[in-house]
Amino acid sequence: MIRLSRLADYAVLLMSRMATAPDGVHNAVDLAQGTGVPTPTVSKLLATLTRANLLTSVRGAKGGYTLAQPARAITVAKIIAAIDGPIAITSCLEHPGSCGVETLCSSRNGWATINRAISSALEGVTLADLNAPMQFPPLSRPAAVSQTTENVA
Repeated sequence: MIRLSRLADYAVLLMSRMATAPDGVHNAVDLAQGTGVPTPTVSKLLATLTRANLLTSVRGAKGGYTLAQPARAITVAKIIAAIDGPIAITSCLEHPGSCGVETLCSSRNGWATINRAISSALEGVTLADLNAPMQFPPLSRPAAVSQTTENVA
């Protein structure tokens, strides 16, 4: 199973929450209460996201954190990379030369293609996209049900 780390998932959740009030200053306690993520974890993630230049720290009595860029400029890929490092589906893609069978591997090109597709998909989704109202296609009306009469003997 390919799975996002829990911390990266929490980071996306926190930043999505912040993007709902992009001009606001958000603190760890309020974000923890609003998301259910434990306060120490929120504090750790906010510091990491600040070091990655995705958040800006605001000092003072009403201090906290703000988005460093507009929500439409912050991709899910940037958030994940800030927490988990480069997006790589296999270790040989993250650290070329680290695998003893890399030169013999017939699937490496396929994994590279898959990795590019995943990276592209994550780069194509922004915080603004995550918070956009869901668009549902119009409901189609069912075809008229024909009335049949069955003769029961």
